[in-house]
Amino acid sequence: MERRKIGAGALDVGAVGLGCMPMSWGYSSSQRRGDRSVRTVHAALDAGTSLLDTADMYGPFTNELLLGRVLRERRADAFVSTKCGLLVGDGHIVANGRPGYVRRACDASLRRLQTDVIDLYQLHRADPEVPVEETWGAMADLVTAGKVRALGLCAVDARAARRGGTDVYAATLRQLERVQQVFPVSAVQAELSVWSPRALDRLLPWCRARGVGFLAALPLGSGFLTGTLTPGQGFEPDDPRARHPRFTAEMMAANQPLVVGLRRVAARHGEHVTPAQVALAWVLAQGGDVIPVPGAKREEWAVENARAAALRLTPRDLAELAALPTARESWD
Repeated sequence: MERRKIGAGALDVGAVGLGCMPMSWGYSSSQRRGDRSVRTVHAALDAGTSLLDTADMYGPFTNELLLGRVLRERRADAFVSTKCGLLVGDGHIVANGRPGYVRRACDASLRRLQTDVIDLYQLHRADPEVPVEETWGAMADLVTAGKVRALGLCAVDARAARRGGTDVYAATLRQLERVQQVFPVSAVQAELSVWSPRALDRLLPWCRARGVGFLAALPLGSGFLTGTLTPGQGFEPDDPRARHPRFTAEMMAANQPLVVGLRRVAARHGEHVTPAQVALAWVLAQGGDVIPVPGAKREEWAVENARAAALRLTPRDLAELAALPTARESWD
């Protein structure tokens, strides 16, 4: 698999990462199987994927424990990205950016992951009660201590994105400027896909101008761009898509032209090319500093996603995909 750099340093990873969250958090809990998830991670590594993206809140904690089972055997094959900054309570999630918590969270993640260093440590969400410079300074100390190699920040401004507009990441950009003065940002993770390309407007250009890598979250639109979901099919109660405005029967039906367009492009590349691979290839085509991180719970999905790195879209393909409508939502 093609390799891509993360940031201006010497860190490089396979062009397509693996989002490990679905194995322990969100989506359907009835489909989670620990042994199957371990096989999925192994299959991804075998296919050339190296970036494994997790967080202490996924589970919580169980996702890191699961990865630890793989890393104790294959640490040299993996690039480990985990996150801190969010605590999961009974039915709620709160931010915690206190320096003492950051240090404890890192040590706990290292133990669960069964490794002595985290390749990329990301701030999952800034704590409104703590100056972000203090949180970032504590994370920088972890780099100095040799526990972490590089730092990243998740920049998912969901509320602003729902309101629409062209500058949904304004607050994130200000935050990035502040932490960049404390310690270099190596990567930013935010949603980017054919149906949600907002990050292309200002966030990705900010990263590119400063040599910051971009991790594309939700590159398959939470499964919608795979073409395997049917409008009105319903989701299990613990699946967040059951409450997401993009996944109402009405909105899924309205957004079908996206899937039709992906299928049309896929057909031009052969019968074994899938809409999901085209969606990932579109993300990869946005630049060599962009790394899609699709989630996968099954071995075959992880392998299918990894093979998207070999798919080269033509100018005709890219023009056709650019002409597709972006996601409609119930608040539009």
